[in-house]
Amino acid sequence: MSEPAPSVATPEQERAQERSDDPEPDAEPTAEPVTTGAQSVIRALENVGVEYAFGVQGGAIMPVYDALYDSDIRHVTMAHEQGASHAADAYGIVSGEPGICLATSGPGATNLVTGLADADMDSDPVVALTGQVPTEMVGNDAFQETDTTGVTTPITKANTFSSDPDTVGDDVGEAFALANTGRPGPTLVDLPKDVTLDDTEREPGEARVPDTYDVQERADPEVVRAAARRIESADRPLFLLGGGVIKGDASAECREFATDHEIPVATTMPAIGAFPEDHELSMEMAGMHGTGYANMAITHCDTLIAVGTRFDDRLTGGIETFAPDAEVIHVDIDPAEISKNIHAEYPLVGDAATVVDQLSAEVEESPRAKKWRAQCQQWKSEYPMAYDTPEDEPVKPQFVVEAVDEATSDRAIVTTGVGQHQMWACQYWTYTEPRTWVSSHGLGTMGYGFPAAIGARLAAEDDQEVICVEGDGSFLMTMQELAVAVRENLDITVVVLNNEYIGMVRQWQDAFFEGRHSASEYGWCPEFDKLAEAFGARGFRIDDYDEVADTVEAALDYDGPSVIDAHVDPQANVYPMVPSGGDNGQFALTEDQL
Repeated sequence: MSEPAPSVATPEQERAQERSDDPEPDAEPTAEPVTTGAQSVIRALENVGVEYAFGVQGGAIMPVYDALYDSDIRHVTMAHEQGASHAADAYGIVSGEPGICLATSGPGATNLVTGLADADMDSDPVVALTGQVPTEMVGNDAFQETDTTGVTTPITKANTFSSDPDTVGDDVGEAFALANTGRPGPTLVDLPKDVTLDDTEREPGEARVPDTYDVQERADPEVVRAAARRIESADRPLFLLGGGVIKGDASAECREFATDHEIPVATTMPAIGAFPEDHELSMEMAGMHGTGYANMAITHCDTLIAVGTRFDDRLTGGIETFAPDAEVIHVDIDPAEISKNIHAEYPLVGDAATVVDQLSAEVEESPRAKKWRAQCQQWKSEYPMAYDTPEDEPVKPQFVVEAVDEATSDRAIVTTGVGQHQMWACQYWTYTEPRTWVSSHGLGTMGYGFPAAIGARLAAEDDQEVICVEGDGSFLMTMQELAVAVRENLDITVVVLNNEYIGMVRQWQDAFFEGRHSASEYGWCPEFDKLAEAFGARGFRIDDYDEVADTVEAALDYDGPSVIDAHVDPQANVYPMVPSGGDNGQFALTEDQL
């Protein structure tokens, strides 16, 4: 995993340099000393190079915000704490460094819970700093008191109730280090107001994980050798890349291994972009709404090289029918994931990039899989990702997704909410680079997409476009963050695939509940283009095919936040589809095949 970034000069350091009588122009500035617990918290963040923090001010966290006032760390005030946690999550995904979110006690902290649970499910590095009532009031049902550490223990990698102003900075540094060491995840430090207000002269130490926290980097050499022999003898090998490939910065190693040995590659949804989807070896995404050819490859492979995946139910379908003929080589940094859902004949615990390098060094000859590669190409021809565009029907959402993809660069970052629009953004956008796909996978959080776009925009390079593909239902949950995008003048293009339904629910109701649309049909939606204008953003609308290209171009050309309200076919469904718990090799291409 990457090392913490070096510290940056604070305003205190710059002012000290200006006051210095030392004629040496290159003399290092001297930081003003820490005097309170709150200043120690901020110094700990500065020491690890934090550039952005996302949050909402409040009473119990106020001392920390007062210390932040003098820092170079740029704070982005969000409209809602849930937005802060999603923005921090996306910042971590794109940057590779933990995102920081802040909230006050009670409702502020509990509003972070959805975002922390999301980050926990997806192993995203986030550090949450929450205010708390003064220590002497804890347990007395004080105003805005909540047992934050108790509430968040099940959904964080680690959390701490900080009780001493002399060590509060160390607690924050440890939380930062833990969030991005080994298997990433969210951490939290609860900050009682008296601890952040109290005096201290102690500077926080180096950010480091506890001595008891041990991460295995290299896999057992004997198991590596056995796995290498299996790869060499495989007739139908398949690489399956999971989200851990991107988290562990192992995309380059996996690409090299796959191309050197000509092994077809499928990905899970969190791993989109880990292998270029325009490469001839790419089978693209597997699972419930994965490509037919990826699911056929998994079903018929005899050797599955799985890297950084937890084999969740949306990938596997029924456990008993998943890769039934395969011997499984499973690489994961978390030993708890090995054989948890899918038995691994070759368990390789360690850092993804390191273990793939171990395998690469050990494999002496490529598997003889020419016929297998030809079979994979045949499946691509048999089960293409395609859709019809009848002129007498509303605009197909897939058409809109493809139009935006064509109008943007290969390095564009896509964020999404959750639902049908998310699946179309997976299926009809061609991803070639890691950290360009930002979405909610394990928790499936509607409303994730737009606040995530804010975090992604601030983590991205200036020349990278940031596109948020949303559904009308998902966008309604967090669209208040448009106020933030306008205030910060963030260049984000939102594409709302508006079908006036909770679309995925409607699709399931049609397939499995006799078309009874209970609480899934809106029948009316706001005019999102006009709402965007009310917020101070630019609004656009699409109703016909001939409007798509020009509207997309105009929205992308606008230097600031823009929203396209794309009215799409309300009856469009997401296919292929494997019914929950079904056989991946028996995917449906139409509703009557379910």
